[in-house]
Amino acid sequence: MIDLDYLAFLENILTDNRKERFLNVLGNRTKHFTIAVEDVFQMHNTSAVMRSCEVFGIQELNVIEQRYGKKIDKEIAMGAQKWVDINQFDSVTNCISTLKNQGYQIIATTPHENDCLLEDFDITKPSALFFGTERDGLSEEILEKADGFLKIPMVGFTESLNISVSAAIIIQNLTNRLRNSDINWQLSEQEILEKRLSWARNSIKDIKRIEARYYEEH
Repeated sequence: MIDLDYLAFLENILTDNRKERFLNVLGNRTKHFTIAVEDVFQMHNTSAVMRSCEVFGIQELNVIEQRYGKKIDKEIAMGAQKWVDINQFDSVTNCISTLKNQGYQIIATTPHENDCLLEDFDITKPSALFFGTERDGLSEEILEKADGFLKIPMVGFTESLNISVSAAIIIQNLTNRLRNSDINWQLSEQEILEKRLSWARNSIKDIKRIEARYYEEH
């Protein structure tokens, strides 16, 4: 449970504008959709996907690092890592089983001919959208375990887009449709409190000293 006194103590340090901004952003955050990226060698692509998640209101990004262990490119993420939750997995199996246990259907994004087009995708079900590399696409394990497939309609000669571009297009489309729907897509009250606390901590310099002062007084 969240220590509401501690939250109030931290938020008292923040400006009113900052606190209001947190509430406005959290009002548009969702876990109805979550994003997963698999073994993206060029880390700036993962960072760009994270930035798209943050901009369009996706709260969680799942990163599978079976082959490449790299840190998020902070310059390209442009601070998004402070506001988006990153779940890291060492295998596809662990990632898929975790997301399925959380109630998500597994959706593989691929350019294959028979996939569901973006505008026809059913947004009512909580979905984990998986993205692979431009060169190799998603692994066979994800394609075999996927509950459905999704593609962006294209009319040119090129058959694929860079992962960060694909993710941005899909995330923007689906979150916009979600916000204009009657689906219960927003964070719960408890999740909002948790994020308020996390974001307050991320916003305060020398947070360890501030925390120590609070616990001394309480």
